[in-house]
Amino acid sequence: MPSFFAPPSVVPDISPTEAAFLSLRRGERWRREVATEWGNHLATAATGIGKRIACTRRPDPRQGRPPLRRATLDTSPPIDGGEEGCQAIRAGATSQLQTLASEDSAISPQVGEMSGRTEGDAVGREPSRLALAAAFASLPTSAFAHASDRGHVLLLPTGYYVAGGALAVAVSFLVLALLPPEALDRFWRRRLPLFALGDASRTIVSAISFAGFAILLAAGLFGSRDPLSNPLPLVIWTLLWVGLALLQGALGDLWSWLNPWYGPWRVVSRLIGRGGEQDGRLPAWLACWPAVGLFFAFAWFELIDPAPDDPARLAYAAGLYWLQNFILMLVFGHREWSRRGEFLSVFFAMVARFAVVERDAKCRLSLCWPGAKLLSAEPLPTAGIAFLLLALSSVSFDGLSKTFFWLGLFGVNPLEFPGRTALIGIGSFGLVLTFVLLAAVFALAVHVGQRLAGDRHSFAQAAGLLVWSIVPIALAYHFAHYLTALLVDGQYALAALSDPFALGWNLFGTADMEVEAGVVAGADSAWWLWNLQAGVIILGHMLAVLVAHGLAWRLHPAAARAALSQLPLTVLMIAYTVFGLWLLATPTAG
Repeated sequence: MPSFFAPPSVVPDISPTEAAFLSLRRGERWRREVATEWGNHLATAATGIGKRIACTRRPDPRQGRPPLRRATLDTSPPIDGGEEGCQAIRAGATSQLQTLASEDSAISPQVGEMSGRTEGDAVGREPSRLALAAAFASLPTSAFAHASDRGHVLLLPTGYYVAGGALAVAVSFLVLALLPPEALDRFWRRRLPLFALGDASRTIVSAISFAGFAILLAAGLFGSRDPLSNPLPLVIWTLLWVGLALLQGALGDLWSWLNPWYGPWRVVSRLIGRGGEQDGRLPAWLACWPAVGLFFAFAWFELIDPAPDDPARLAYAAGLYWLQNFILMLVFGHREWSRRGEFLSVFFAMVARFAVVERDAKCRLSLCWPGAKLLSAEPLPTAGIAFLLLALSSVSFDGLSKTFFWLGLFGVNPLEFPGRTALIGIGSFGLVLTFVLLAAVFALAVHVGQRLAGDRHSFAQAAGLLVWSIVPIALAYHFAHYLTALLVDGQYALAALSDPFALGWNLFGTADMEVEAGVVAGADSAWWLWNLQAGVIILGHMLAVLVAHGLAWRLHPAAARAALSQLPLTVLMIAYTVFGLWLLATPTAG
């Protein structure tokens, strides 16, 4: 076994009965998530190193399957289950083993449903799985102490990753504290000119985007009810919220061209004789609180609502959201409402400041360092601070809400996940609590930093400027959290877009493409996925420290005072690095 695997001695022992139950549950979960929904599944298992490879063909959307959730396979290798995992197993191992054994003969292996957002726990079980569980029970019990609802059992030294990540962030702070500000200022100011890109075709591109959005709404209302075959949930939750957000962070403000409001707004404004932006203005005191409220509603719908992937339900929600914002843009102007009310535009504009492509006032493009544009940003008002913190806290809670730790706080057995409807109250409380705690800790870090540096600036100015350092962390969490969804559901999206109404079309030649689940399945995939996710989180925090130092020098020209002001914020970033890596590795359910 490679040296990077943890020794079995660090894993608490469990009984053969518990091991059999855990093995059965994990095998059942894997079949439920892959074999039942995606067709032919080839699975092999071994102790220590297990490898499962899935290569499937897209199912026929016209077969009348029940609504299913998108295939967000959580494949990050778990840390040692420890006492928490063992207690969860012991809580229901014997009774659940008996229950599952009695159900084997009554449930057809052809019936099934994937785990995820859409509720339901009708699962296909193969009669041979008890024999497989019994065989696993005869193996050393320490190999099954990693109780989690993931695709693999891998023993990785997660503590080393956590300690290494925290050390990397701390060392980056020390290095930056020793460097002269002038050297870093020259580093940030470097640009590589490219070419000019005007707005002449922006209206046309936006109008095409609106036409595509209208087709997606129609597909949601009249197409397949299966979210893995209907393009609307796949495009919104995977291509838009995940894919486009990452592209914004890499290439710049693509959303200003692709948003489905600008083109129709230009056309309707001219038809009614209201050209230009000389429309009503939002009150100054309102800032961007409308965007904060809409973002929270979006996060609640995505994370808490029982069925956010139901195509018809999502079509109504998306259609009403578009219409509401379109009317408000006609009243207040596109630019005004996009900057302060429409949360996607606000979010994507903030994320685009991290991109390596910059576009100046004369429409000339140039390349810059990642995060360089954040250093020239103006301090955000209180609403802007809340918006950025909500962007980070909502993704963090999405990962936290499925952990054994969180469910155990409310007496929920993670091995008997009750479904999203039963957890609406807990989820809503957790979403608010995560935001409040993050906001409080961030405010405390800024306040203590001001006191250490003897800062004469107001707290609002310091917090509004330093909060821009959250952008690299939010992007890193966005990438790490949704990576597996993008890799698998992105394939489903390509297939669904070729046949949006489940009529047997093949518009782009991808309707019958094979969905490669193996890209996120197996020991090898888990290794590179985990290292990629962990590496991005660590790099995001290191870049955040770098950006925070650059912003601190705007508040404190003296390098010593700038470094002192960043001590508490660096401690917060180190703690959040540990928290993020823990989220990637801790056992999860549901």
